[in-house]
Amino acid sequence: MPNGRAVSELQPAIRAARQANAHLLLLCSLHGDASKAALIAKRAGVRVTAIDTDRLPGWLVPKFLTDNLLRGTEFHRKVDTSLKRNLGLLVAILSGWRRILFLDDDIVLPEPKDLAAAAGLLGTHPVVGLRNAGMPDNSVVCHALRGIGAAQGTFIGGGALVVGEEAFSSFFPNIYNEDWFFLLDGRQLRSTAVTGTAIQRPYDPYNAQRARAEELGDTLAEGLYGLLDNGRELTAANSVYWAEFLPHRRQLIRTTVARIRHSRIRRDEQEKMVRSLKAAVASSRRITPELCVQYMDAWKTDCARWRNHVARLRRDYGQCRDIDHALHMLGVAQFAQPGVDGRIRPTGQSLPARSRQPSRSWAGEQMVKIWASSSLTRDTAQALPKVPRLPATVGRGR
Repeated sequence: MPNGRAVSELQPAIRAARQANAHLLLLCSLHGDASKAALIAKRAGVRVTAIDTDRLPGWLVPKFLTDNLLRGTEFHRKVDTSLKRNLGLLVAILSGWRRILFLDDDIVLPEPKDLAAAAGLLGTHPVVGLRNAGMPDNSVVCHALRGIGAAQGTFIGGGALVVGEEAFSSFFPNIYNEDWFFLLDGRQLRSTAVTGTAIQRPYDPYNAQRARAEELGDTLAEGLYGLLDNGRELTAANSVYWAEFLPHRRQLIRTTVARIRHSRIRRDEQEKMVRSLKAAVASSRRITPELCVQYMDAWKTDCARWRNHVARLRRDYGQCRDIDHALHMLGVAQFAQPGVDGRIRPTGQSLPARSRQPSRSWAGEQMVKIWASSSLTRDTAQALPKVPRLPATVGRGR
């Protein structure tokens, strides 16, 4: 769980972990506090590891070209959600976990048994999302489309996502809609399903700063999935395609502004919506076809860099016995608040990052027992088609 909120917000996750007998990994920053979070979870009888991510060494996650491309520009995203999710993947890989749940700290799971149902689908789908029955997790533009009565759905996202080992080769880039990029295997959308229920807590969707921060990621994701919607491959996302797509994107937003002005939406709400959409259009004008192509080229390189990084970690550290062993071998156990016995159990002298000897032992204890095999059949959940047919210019939505 990427934790940036106060410990009082963790109760739904702690309750779900206790009911599922799952190991809870909390990656904390901002208002999150690893020590307090671990204590409250341990008092609830939950196996927990909480880590203050700001203190971790930078080499744990590779340096991505996509970050370098946007750093110093208005499109650089100053949040650490992607970093935390990538760290969670690395810990899972080294700890020998086969199936994990990504859960945001503003998501409530009303039925923890839905996790077992979702895990039962991982044999045929490497990624299974929980259906959001709460506040739609959409971009500002998509919320505005819904606000004027346009057809607007939602897609599965990283807020409540069950992931099998086959998808650990993907990573989360530091951009809005990072979970949509994770769902791609480099060429197409991974086979994906949705089942169960998750509830996104309410939030104010109309904020000009948020709209500016989302626009590049929303544009890229909608453009790429628009290609897939029309049966084309991602390789078609060249400068010609983006030169055609970007004006349609801006026209969509301008048309939405005009429709808001002529709607029966309260005047104060209209003003918030329009300010946000104008900020999105202003940001969109600074997105060029060349930038879109550069980002996609950098992302493809980063996909290979991530896979190589995972392979190197596996080669250097081998398969650890459990999460305590994994953190110790990585040399970061001192930054973690550990499980129910109150200590990280050393498993031998750790070595410098580049010279540690690999461990050849297999994971003895499966730490996430909620994700045991389920007899649930495919018919009891909705499988998402690889190429859902939606108009390219209408937001599918986060």
